[in-house]
Amino acid sequence: MVKTEQDSDPRVPVTILTGFLGSGKTTLLNHILTEQHGKKLAIIENEFGEVGIDDALLKKNTKLQSEEEIIEMMNGCICCTVRQDLVVVLKRLKERVDRGDLKLDGIVIETTGLADPAPVAQTFFVEEEVQQFSRLDGIVTLVDAKHIEQHLDAEKPEGAENEAVEQVAFADRMLLNKTDLVEEADLVRIEKRLKSINTNAPIVRCTQSQVSPDSVLNIRGFDLDKTLEMDPEFLNTEGEHEHDDTVTSCSIVEKGSVDFEKIQSYIMRLLREKGTDIYRMKGVLSVAHCQKKFVYHAVHMIFGGDFAEEWEEDEERVSKLVFIGKNLDHEELKREFVDARFDQDAFEEQKRNLRFKVGDEVSCNATDGWADGVVVKQMYRSEFMPPGFVAPYQIKLTNGTLIYAPMDNDDLIKKRA
Repeated sequence: MVKTEQDSDPRVPVTILTGFLGSGKTTLLNHILTEQHGKKLAIIENEFGEVGIDDALLKKNTKLQSEEEIIEMMNGCICCTVRQDLVVVLKRLKERVDRGDLKLDGIVIETTGLADPAPVAQTFFVEEEVQQFSRLDGIVTLVDAKHIEQHLDAEKPEGAENEAVEQVAFADRMLLNKTDLVEEADLVRIEKRLKSINTNAPIVRCTQSQVSPDSVLNIRGFDLDKTLEMDPEFLNTEGEHEHDDTVTSCSIVEKGSVDFEKIQSYIMRLLREKGTDIYRMKGVLSVAHCQKKFVYHAVHMIFGGDFAEEWEEDEERVSKLVFIGKNLDHEELKREFVDARFDQDAFEEQKRNLRFKVGDEVSCNATDGWADGVVVKQMYRSEFMPPGFVAPYQIKLTNGTLIYAPMDNDDLIKKRA
């Protein structure tokens, strides 16, 4: 087979992974990390805010495939204040490759959902050392089929860019994600809208960001000449780049655990009352009376969460939350989260106020009707109960069976007659 000039290019191919908040970028990275593609990748991740959530989730998956390097840059937009940090990271990778300490088949840069990909792409043409080491292979844009029209239509302050539009316009490939949440007629309309912004980029439909790594890595999609035709100022590093100042990030870090019932109420109320303005919400929570971390994320009013891996024995239990959205009241968000923390004193008070003590004879509304027994434990919990749940009583029935009363009321447990 005859090799083309591109095939013989020794430089490391770089994929810029972009897409608006909640479009599925981290899910796609997790998918790539767990696929057996045999490539040695460096993952450069940027989060908008002071607290990293995605980084911990990506590091968890490197246990499944150890051929990745995870590098995190935080507290800024990669297209703005930390772009020079990106240059530093790339140069350090080059030094390691030159020394023979590291072999790289590719680099994936996950930008924050508020990033314009153009200034990031500039890095590979205006920094000589970076250009010698790496080549921009393609800009892959994740598109949230459920919410993209809302973001494309968003009104911005004068001079501020619409990041969703820029991400679509500069894409070399678009992954139209979450197609299971949208009707076919709507998907056709959305694809037509995307094509009106960017006629050249192929559109690949997917759910849960499930695509072949070949759809993202080494696609040879970026064409500088076409980009300059679209944006003659592409290589102008002095150009202005403005974000919508009404969009901010609020980060919360609290040691200790939360009351699961209270934190559920807190999150659900936020989604119900402020879901339109909250572009992205994600967190890792330490739940009282539970050995597993609760990992959740939300895009506007669509919420998903589950209990993940267990806390390590010597790991400090800390809850981390990040909110990104418009007109966020940071103080209110933090104050109401504090109200959802688990209070050991209140827990002990609740225990003291239970109607029955250990040894009391009671009757319980069991599966086969009312049965007599004795209270053997207060504030009882077992591994078979829902995470975070504590039953007021464990009871030993007269036949020897152990049961628990989920609530302290006469409908379930009462004094034995």
